[in-house]
Amino acid sequence: MHRLECLDGLRGLLAVYVLLGHMAPFAVLPNRLQSALSHGGAAVDVFFILSGLVITQSLLHANGQAAPFLINRIARIYPVFLLVFALAAVVHPWSCGFEDMPWIGPDNAARTICVMADPHGRVAEIVAHLTMTHGLFPNGILKDVWVSYLGSAWSLSTEWQFYVLALLAFSGNRHLCWLLLTLAVAGVAWRLSVPGTWQFSRAFLPNKAQFFALGVASVPVVRQESGALVRYGLVLAATLMICATQQAIGKMLPPLVWTACLGVQLAPGRAGSSIVARGLRHAVTQYLGAISYCLYLVNEPIHKLTGVVLSRVAGGNGTLFTLLWIPLATGLPILAAAGLHTYWETPALKWGRSLAKRVAGEARFGWPAHSHRHGRVCPGHLRAGGRSADGPDTPGHDG
Repeated sequence: MHRLECLDGLRGLLAVYVLLGHMAPFAVLPNRLQSALSHGGAAVDVFFILSGLVITQSLLHANGQAAPFLINRIARIYPVFLLVFALAAVVHPWSCGFEDMPWIGPDNAARTICVMADPHGRVAEIVAHLTMTHGLFPNGILKDVWVSYLGSAWSLSTEWQFYVLALLAFSGNRHLCWLLLTLAVAGVAWRLSVPGTWQFSRAFLPNKAQFFALGVASVPVVRQESGALVRYGLVLAATLMICATQQAIGKMLPPLVWTACLGVQLAPGRAGSSIVARGLRHAVTQYLGAISYCLYLVNEPIHKLTGVVLSRVAGGNGTLFTLLWIPLATGLPILAAAGLHTYWETPALKWGRSLAKRVAGEARFGWPAHSHRHGRVCPGHLRAGGRSADGPDTPGHDG
């Protein structure tokens, strides 16, 4: 079994980058540093590419059976999400402390990261989040529902839309990446022709489908199938052209970053790749990859709580606030994510895998499958970061 350790390390670095991107706007930092940390959305796009790879592998691992696949996905996403969402809902109406932060102007990105306004439809928005449908509503129906309560959770809705499509296409459409590219083109056409009131957010799958398509196209590459590189090149070119319609050079970086990291994963010993490969395979990077989903979700409510306290301690002194803020806003979410991963996420994942195996066995043979203690798996199946193919994919991320 191949272990995609470089890609798991990439996941860890992306989660830390998103964390730093959420932390930086609150601090007094040089403009260049602020700008360098302001591309969290691009980091989530790379997460979506990784998800396209992992979810396709997960479906192959489950032989296209819906029940085992969905059980693994629910166990992967919901336990951590529900816990963090409950915390976010409790702290949502609290002040962000901006009244004690005179260095944060009205246009500062911190005001879009930490919000305290009441949702436009409290019950409807909670239901939308709990059902992962909050990315399906244009502003004309539920304004800004995709980032209410827990902003980072917007990408989870995008993920679930992809899960459903991938599950349906597994048995009915062998060309999932081309279907996703078609959706992406339709998303571009909608964005360019429909009034703003009926525009969808980036949590709507067609607005991000090209990234999932590139991940799906990566599966034959890592399996080293004949003609895989040619197909990947075509999907990469299409993805770059779709990204170019957003008229921002930064939007084209995620596919290029992914392609470079995929090359490092497949040929870590080549000149120029070995240093990057060692960094991605380092124990610290690997551990950050393991806790990346928890880190991605939990940093926002922890930042709000920390900011409220420190704004009062600093008493309007931006330098003092920054000196206290940077280590606490970085360290506390990592510690919380580590605890969540050990005591909440890992048991849920084990339960989900065990139940999925039993359900798969009952469906295939008519009786419960016997548990395999790290048994053999068909050589074609991959492991990402030492976990089975139905393991972690994206933090879902956000930016």
